[in-house]
Amino acid sequence: MGRLTSRPGNRRNLNRRGDAKIATADEPRINDRIRAREVFLIAEDGEKLGPRTVTEALAIAIEQGLDLVEVAPSENPPVCRIMDYSRWQYEQQQKRKESRRKATNVVIKEMKYRPKIDGHDYATKTRKVLSFLNDGNKVKVTIMFRGREMAHPELGRKILDRIAEDVIEVAMVEMAPRQDGRNMTMVLNPSRRKPKPAKPRTEVAPTEVAPVEAKIETEIASEVLTESIPAIIEVPPEPTGAPSGV
Repeated sequence: MGRLTSRPGNRRNLNRRGDAKIATADEPRINDRIRAREVFLIAEDGEKLGPRTVTEALAIAIEQGLDLVEVAPSENPPVCRIMDYSRWQYEQQQKRKESRRKATNVVIKEMKYRPKIDGHDYATKTRKVLSFLNDGNKVKVTIMFRGREMAHPELGRKILDRIAEDVIEVAMVEMAPRQDGRNMTMVLNPSRRKPKPAKPRTEVAPTEVAPVEAKIETEIASEVLTESIPAIIEVPPEPTGAPSGV
């Protein structure tokens, strides 16, 4: 049986442990893959050991049971550092996974309000908004207008400002209130500050909203009524007793 010979194109790069190492364009050169004859050597703890031949630098790395990694190949001479390359790769991979996990777990919840929402519904919905924010989710708050309510966007703006004030301890306004057709929207982003227990108020600014709501009701009522109600004149009652001796 003939002896197998390795072709140059099939040779594998081995690290110091003898494991196969497949080189890629974005990976640094390590150990015997470093081509420079002389390198500027940095120890594992960051100490600058100065210029060394690549053979001497590799011997120091092997003596410590570590790898020689070319971290700045464009320098003259190239900068190499002694490190545990496999451990460094693992740590970088874990960091990338954590970044992807955080990016994919960002969820935008939505909570819808009406301009004439009563105090109980406001408190219930705002508590739910607080729950979403405490879970780390963004919240899109939507005010839905109907009919003549479209003529009074200030009602929706006051409610959105009120919500932002109620959740200020756990969130910040990422997108300011803006009109979007029949809706007005605002986006809240959870902040990193420690949340404090916040209890939303149960009334929706009656002193400010009531006059405008009354105006809307008056406008709607004027279109529905087709005839006026006659006034009732109250006649005083006649005296029951007649004067005697006439």
